Amino acid sequence: MQPIVDLDSLGNIFLYLSAFLGAVFAGLWLSLVIWAFRDIRSRTRDRFIQYLAILLVAVFNLPGLLIYIILRPPETLDDKYQRSLEEEALLSEIETKTTCPGCGSVVQSDWQICPHCHTRLHKPCTNCGRLMELPWQVCPYCGNHTPHPHRNPPESTVEQDSQHVNSTTTDTPA
Repeated sequence: MQPIVDLDSLGNIFLYLSAFLGAVFAGLWLSLVIWAFRDIRSRTRDRFIQYLAILLVAVFNLPGLLIYIILRPPETLDDKYQRSLEEEALLSEIETKTTCPGCGSVVQSDWQICPHCHTRLHKPCTNCGRLMELPWQVCPYCGNHTPHPHRNPPESTVEQDSQHVNSTTTDTPA
């Protein structure tokens, strides 16, 4: 009686099956090493860490991959860059918001007076009407000289005040 399965053919089937499984295992191993290489390159610029991660996955295979996933940096370089851009955008937005020096509430740049505390924020130019900062004495838009109201009073008001003082002292009976 002849056996149902020939031992020579069974040996050939086992040989082909082991070669196929070896090729699948080698392909899986190579793909894990390549994936780890690409992943660690996107997470750090440190060459030593990159080589160490690749070596870990290449030597220990699936347990090495598990160790790598646990120890790898949590953010990619692109994520860090995007986060820093968002932070800069938020900071610039905060810096561009004008606040009232009197009460600290947010005011718009074209307001002359704060609606909350009535603090004067800007003054209009007497020539062109555009808003100027309070300490400015020259309009940057039209070049008109606008004297500061509390400094250097005009000569006529000084003369009028001195005449008023002289008239009140001469009018009083002695």
